[in-house]
Amino acid sequence: MIKVLLADDHGIVRAGLRRLIEESGDIKVISEAADGEEALRMARKSPPDVAVIDISMPGMDGLEVVSQIRSFLPTLPILILTMHEEEQYVGRALSAGAMGYVTKRSAPEELVKAIRKLYGGGRFLSDSAAEVLAARAARGGSPLDTLSNREMQVLRCLAIGKTNREIAETYHISIKTVDTYRSRLLGKLGLRNNAELSRFAIQHRLVDP
Repeated sequence: MIKVLLADDHGIVRAGLRRLIEESGDIKVISEAADGEEALRMARKSPPDVAVIDISMPGMDGLEVVSQIRSFLPTLPILILTMHEEEQYVGRALSAGAMGYVTKRSAPEELVKAIRKLYGGGRFLSDSAAEVLAARAARGGSPLDTLSNREMQVLRCLAIGKTNREIAETYHISIKTVDTYRSRLLGKLGLRNNAELSRFAIQHRLVDP
């Protein structure tokens, strides 16, 4: 039986995914998490055979969860399951240490297959994820490639109107550090203010309009 940790902040979604996973007969969800901090606690308490992690969770996002799990379970296969099909998410998830990437749209057909593939030591990309990576390679990259994961997190937070204090509390950093990240973002992206950062994030589908 393949033991799985399932992390997603929507309870109804988790219930549906759990049912889909366990109907396979050879996979069992041994722990669930509604946010990044809980996912880390569950992974430490009951190490799974495969972790299935959503990117968009409150507080610590899925990419940071992947990086932190790698620090204490370096060989654990991690599958990203998310609504995001944008190239910047796919590439960053793989760079952070994920071994697979499946979109929720393709989950009914591909989730169980992906879990089995990762458990067997392989990698798995959904068709849509593979397509966006191919398109990215053909174009030669994007301005977002210059940003660190933390800069991406701060960019998304600023784009939805969070204050520097709120961002600092979310990521356990100082307000001064948040302001430093903001200045770096403006410089790297050639933008002037938070309004332009918001428009940039919407144009690149980092946040909903």
